[in-house]
Amino acid sequence: MARSVDPALAAARREAITQAAATLFAERGFEGTSAAEIAKAAGLSSGSVFYYFTDKRALFRAIFEPDLPAARELVEQHADDDPVASILAMVDALAADAMDPLAPGILVELVRQVGKDPELAQVITETTAILHEGFATLVERGIRVGAIDPALDPHETAQWIQVVIDGAFLNADPDRDPRPMLRRIITRFLSRPHDPTGDPA
Repeated sequence: MARSVDPALAAARREAITQAAATLFAERGFEGTSAAEIAKAAGLSSGSVFYYFTDKRALFRAIFEPDLPAARELVEQHADDDPVASILAMVDALAADAMDPLAPGILVELVRQVGKDPELAQVITETTAILHEGFATLVERGIRVGAIDPALDPHETAQWIQVVIDGAFLNADPDRDPRPMLRRIITRFLSRPHDPTGDPA
């Protein structure tokens, strides 16, 4: 009789492997990290990685796959709120991880690997598209209600908001929260000409 698998234990081990892999991939790169090293860092036996993941690329994808449902949830949470406040809240949520010391390394490795894995590319493309549409919809509504500069194109503006957030990750400093500066930049970017509105609190 086959031994039953405890779902909670399996989920905990997958998470431990994923976290260990993220750390090592950020520090050493994808090619420079072996499955045995990941298993050791996770406190598991050397064969554990391929018990829970089909291969090392599937493990790398697992670091980013939760971003897709998280992006959907984030957009849904702010769909009906004040458009400018919603944009800033989304920026805050997305930029929070920039203070993680691993953020620059894992982002650089993502750029290196995304072109080598079509499934990873699809995850990143879909996640980016969801956030883009969320931002663009809020910008469009902000223009309609007079809260955002009407000269801005909603989709181009959404793209630049995402570029600014990505920049926070590439230039991350774990000792400095980038979110106040991001709010300042994006608030001024969205403001109507001659709008005396101050910086966000």
